[in-house]
Amino acid sequence: MYQVKVNNEYNYEVDKKGEDVSINGANVTADIKQLNSTSWHIINYLRSYKIEVISFNYSGKTAEIKVNNNIYSITAKDQFDILLDQLGLSTLNAAKVSEIKAPMPGMVLKVFVDEGTEIKKGDNLFILEAMKMENIIKSQADVIVKTVKIKPGDKVEKGQILMLF
Repeated sequence: MYQVKVNNEYNYEVDKKGEDVSINGANVTADIKQLNSTSWHIINYLRSYKIEVISFNYSGKTAEIKVNNNIYSITAKDQFDILLDQLGLSTLNAAKVSEIKAPMPGMVLKVFVDEGTEIKKGDNLFILEAMKMENIIKSQADVIVKTVKIKPGDKVEKGQILMLF
C-alpha cells in the first residue's frame, strides 16, 4: 500500500496485489502497454493517456511524470514511511544542507530563488546548461537561501559553490 501525493495537492491510496491495482479502494481495469523503459500508453474508460517518466528518485520516492503533455510531481510513502510519520521519527533523517556546488561545468541559464527565499526539498533552484542539455538543479532539503552566488549567464566549474543556506 502506498500513499501518493500529486502536485502536493491531491492524495491517493494505491494498493497492488499481484496484477490487481486499486486506487482509493476502486479496482483499476485499464489497458496498459509499456512503450519503452520510460513511457507507457494507457486506455482507461475509453480515454487514452500517454505517460512518460521525466525524473525518478527511488530513494526519495519522488517522480515527475508527463501525462498527455501535462507535468505532475509525485511523492509516495510506503507502510514504513507512514509508520515513521506516526511515531514522529520521519524528521530524524532530514538532510542538513549548508551549500550547493555545481555538479558539472556549465552555464547558468535561470535562477529561480533569491536570498531569503524559503524553499522545500525538491523545489527548483536554477537551470544549468552543460553539454547542450538543460539540467534543473533542485533543493536536497528544506532550507532558507542565505546567499546566491550566481546569476543567469555565469559560467561555473564543477565543485564551485553556487548557493549558501
